[in-house]
Amino acid sequence: MVQKSDNPADPFKKALAEASKVMADDPELNVSYTVDPPGMSGDSMRLPQVSRRMTREEVLLARGTADALALNRRYHNGETHARYAPPGDMARELYEAMETARCEAMGARDMPGTAGNIDAKIAHEALRRGYDQVREPAEAPLPVAAGYLIRHLATGRDMPSGAQNVMDLWRPFIEEQAGGSLENLEDILSDQSAFAKFARQVISDLGYGDQLGDDPDSIDEDQEEDAEQDGEEQEDPDNQGQDSDGEEDAEGTPEQTQEEQQDAAQAQVSMDDMADQEMGEEAELPEGEAPLEPPSPQPISDADPEYQVFSTEHDEEITAEDLAEPVELERLRAYLDQQLEPLKGAVSRLANKLQRRLQAQQNRSWEFDREEGILDAGRLARVVANPTTPLSFKVEKDTEFRDTVVTLLLDNSGSMRGRPISIAAICADVLARTLERCNVKVEILGFTTRAWKGGLAREAWLNDGRPHQPGRLNDLRHITYKGADTPWRRSRDNLGLMMKEGLLKENIDGEALEWAHRRMLGRSEARKILMVISDGAPVDDSTLSVNPANYLEKHLRDVIAMIERRKAVELLAIGIGHDVTRYYDRAVTITDVEQLAGAMTEQLAALFDSDPRARARVMGIKRAS
Repeated sequence: MVQKSDNPADPFKKALAEASKVMADDPELNVSYTVDPPGMSGDSMRLPQVSRRMTREEVLLARGTADALALNRRYHNGETHARYAPPGDMARELYEAMETARCEAMGARDMPGTAGNIDAKIAHEALRRGYDQVREPAEAPLPVAAGYLIRHLATGRDMPSGAQNVMDLWRPFIEEQAGGSLENLEDILSDQSAFAKFARQVISDLGYGDQLGDDPDSIDEDQEEDAEQDGEEQEDPDNQGQDSDGEEDAEGTPEQTQEEQQDAAQAQVSMDDMADQEMGEEAELPEGEAPLEPPSPQPISDADPEYQVFSTEHDEEITAEDLAEPVELERLRAYLDQQLEPLKGAVSRLANKLQRRLQAQQNRSWEFDREEGILDAGRLARVVANPTTPLSFKVEKDTEFRDTVVTLLLDNSGSMRGRPISIAAICADVLARTLERCNVKVEILGFTTRAWKGGLAREAWLNDGRPHQPGRLNDLRHITYKGADTPWRRSRDNLGLMMKEGLLKENIDGEALEWAHRRMLGRSEARKILMVISDGAPVDDSTLSVNPANYLEKHLRDVIAMIERRKAVELLAIGIGHDVTRYYDRAVTITDVEQLAGAMTEQLAALFDSDPRARARVMGIKRAS
């Protein structure tokens, strides 16, 4: 029996995916909903995530994005596009924007229902980029305006307000420079080759002809002529350089022979020089010195030089603000607060307890009778009684934890979905606020992957012939929710991102821990504390399917050993329903996620405790757990 999904958005997602396959005329198309930027990758279509609430904006954006990508899949030929694509940056952007507009216009003509959906997508993008606020052409991108104008002329539809504003700012310039070329647009819309030539002509009219490169059609003509000449020469190979009587051409042959000999001699000298440079460099070195060798590439991991990664091209270190719009972050934060309202009071009480313990150690300690510092008012009576007595100053001693930074590294894997990630987010939020009151800087980081089961890295591995044991085979996503120097009030909404559907995927703990450790080493604080919150061992199906079963776990152990050996950062961990004590020297395992707030506050309080015995007693919880 198939279990029915309780997500009200699932029927809509399924219907939209099937409609996209039909529209793209590709039944094998794989449609997914993700927080990654939408787009196409091979046979996979990425669409914006649709939450359980299914707001009107989410639905329209998903439908418009799906229609635009499906139409591009249906009407766009990659080989033709690449054939006429210009090499220059601006010319290429203009070319791409006009081709996208062509595909969308074709869809509007053949399937009119798509036009309104794509309008909603364009309106969303224009509003997000602030196109409605632009007042000068120089403030808006010309390629975007050109794409809008092509779509407007081909469909006759008005553009959404923000897009219309950008198009109107650039339209006089475009029509003045390329007005003649735009007249025959409708006749060539269905012929991609003819449209590509038209686009190249428009680019030239706009003043970017120097970026077009060679004309592909003229290159083909030259190749055909060369092929014909080669064919003629092959027909009579024995008579090359001879006239009809079998005699050499007396007029041109001697000069040509002399020039050819000079060219050959120069080529031979050049080749000899190159050989000398490549093979005889040892002779140029001072006697007794060995030849220099190119430096070996830096290892991926400082903890394990043998640790391999197939591709880092698609890895990303990104802030929460770049993964969601401010309005969405605010909405997600409100949802987080609503979910954790019953627990929030208990967490706050524990945080206040931690704050009292820290502030108890903040009782001011002074050094008196100093020559400079703060005037000691308590000893002014001596100066009044005897004016010859010098003024007395005092200097405050720094407490141990004043110059401290704490990093909270949160596991953002799919197994944390639900209550565990909600409680981890609110605990990190409250602890950051508490420690900030005590002048302790706090950084909040998260780690996951960009895709399930490999993503773009796995696609590259498949295209490369599936090399044996490629190493880590997924695209990392390391998220900064709050920087150490960022005030809590400015980062409060960012933690709501953990509630975003589709964010939590797989976990590669070793690289995330090494990333957080490197960030801390770059800090100037005297004391550095790194707390890891996780619910399991590192798991990535794509990596573990083609490497040894303990590949990621071994790397995690190596990273932990390196951090604990160097002792530049104090490392501790909290495992949620998973025994992390077999990895970390300082660790606590909790069986119920409700215990997380208490475990976090007790662990941090113990680190700041001035009594070594009390600190050891709390840290000893790992062995009793």
